[in-house]
Amino acid sequence: MSSVLGVSVGAGAVRIARPHAGNSAEPRSTAFGAKGFTGFRGAPDEFDVQAVPIDERRVEELVADAIGAVLAADPSVVATAISYRDEHHARAIRAELARRQFTNYELVPDVITALEFFEYSGELQGFSNVALYDLGASGLSVSIVDASTRQVSSSERTSDISGDYLDSLIREQQIASGRIAHPEDHAGLVALDALCRQAKEQLSTSSAVALPSPEGLVLLSQENFEALIMLAVESSARMIRDVILRSEQQVQAVAVVGGCAQIPLVARVLRRWLGVPVIVAGDPASIVTRGAAMLARPVAKRPAPAPFPSGPEDTSALSPAQSSSWLSGAGAVERFSRRREVSIAGVAAGSLVVVAAIGVSLGWGPQVLEHDSQSSDAATTSAPVSTTSRPAATSTVVPTTTDATNESLAAPPPRRETTTSEAPPTDNGYSTITIIPGLPAVVVPTLPPLFPPPPAP
Repeated sequence: MSSVLGVSVGAGAVRIARPHAGNSAEPRSTAFGAKGFTGFRGAPDEFDVQAVPIDERRVEELVADAIGAVLAADPSVVATAISYRDEHHARAIRAELARRQFTNYELVPDVITALEFFEYSGELQGFSNVALYDLGASGLSVSIVDASTRQVSSSERTSDISGDYLDSLIREQQIASGRIAHPEDHAGLVALDALCRQAKEQLSTSSAVALPSPEGLVLLSQENFEALIMLAVESSARMIRDVILRSEQQVQAVAVVGGCAQIPLVARVLRRWLGVPVIVAGDPASIVTRGAAMLARPVAKRPAPAPFPSGPEDTSALSPAQSSSWLSGAGAVERFSRRREVSIAGVAAGSLVVVAAIGVSLGWGPQVLEHDSQSSDAATTSAPVSTTSRPAATSTVVPTTTDATNESLAAPPPRRETTTSEAPPTDNGYSTITIIPGLPAVVVPTLPPLFPPPPAP
């Protein structure tokens, strides 16, 4: 007879749930999995639940040790489901289990495992949108879930209210009353916190509690306890109300889980603030663990994950025939030709730029620097530099804009006759400037004419 194993990871303990002897894992169908997988069959409270306190070891190591010990002691376990709170816990647990070569397991969010328990037990019958209120040792988590599709529309978490915070309220109240002396060291403080946690758990079912300790007697009634934690519980009710309003969902019921859910004041305050049914199952601290056991199924029975979609240019997922037709089709040839034409055009444009730059450096540079000669032959130079006075009959128009000069560099214009005008007055044909006294003056070059003068008649 086969069995299943459910594991949950909390802030204070790792819990393990197995069905009672005689309850087997048989085929059944739920809204979460496909029809026909191996799942739990039995009453929702017929589980053996064990809690392993978290000590100095890492949580993922403790989870792996617990699973390994159960599998070694009970070979009938055919499936394991591990409930996790966030992705950080999931990655750490997955890495540790892979290091130990554990494969027959699955990781499930704690919201889904809790919802599975309530659905399996029939508590959610008739409700479509549900708010999940999880008050544990380290904080409060509120999630708005669609019970039919298991989609979480909104989720928030806070550590302002937690089981540890309620324990600290009891501790400070007992010390302030004078019945308990303040512990002298950290070990004594931890022991007193554990005693206050025990008192909180007993007050969920009894009207008063009296627990001895080395520092004194922890004495507290349920009435005083509820007055002590009222503000914190009302703050949690305000939080879940705000989350519901922000989600814009019509929540029809609130399901309460976590160790602090067994405090009677919590359910009463939530009903008063929200005005909807509040569902509290027995042993709420192990609801997530038992829900994980109900969802456990062998890995071989799980549907294979869908392959990750490849990009449009990826041919590794194509068959040989498809790859061959994709590479040799007309569309591929046309795309290749277009890419080749664009590439050739880019190379040609780059070549023109390089040729233009070489022409500028070889043509204009020497002409600008060779202004110390007294004359130049207009017939043998393409762009003569005027250094002496020209006859009044003919003259050249000196370019005054850079656009015209740049155009002349790109393509030399054809020769044409120029109109006659008076030559600009010049002093001696040279423009010089003295930069350092005592050194020869520097000749300032003049801009070359835009068009060469016509040949002499």
